[in-house]
Amino acid sequence: QVQLVESGGGSVEAGGSLRLSCVISGYTASRKCIGWFRQVPGKEREGVARIFTGGDRTHYADSVKGRFTISQDSAKNTLYLQMNSLKPEDTAMYHCAADPKLRPCLYGGSWYDFAAWGQGTQVSVSS
Repeated sequence: QVQLVESGGGSVEAGGSLRLSCVISGYTASRKCIGWFRQVPGKEREGVARIFTGGDRTHYADSVKGRFTISQDSAKNTLYLQMNSLKPEDTAMYHCAADPKLRPCLYGGSWYDFAAWGQGTQVSVSS
């Protein structure tokens, strides 16, 4: 069973930076589809970034391109999200997610195809 535990959230001023971490256990495949999405109460889940480790292919939401960077350390089973130039609209609960069937990373895949996600870490950006 895949388990994900996020950390690194906090409160920052606009323009600041945070790095989120996610320790993943129970997911031993050499090729992984893992990523981050965020959610604000009362709003739809919003995909942020995902990576297919089979070729280190990354995908970013337009709203974070050029500001966020997703990366992973396979030796540590850890996924990261470096967030720079943060804006108030980035305020949300950030969840790390994984799908052993690789569905979100396949052609036509959706952020809603992730089968497992963590409890989340809160990011708050003030203006």
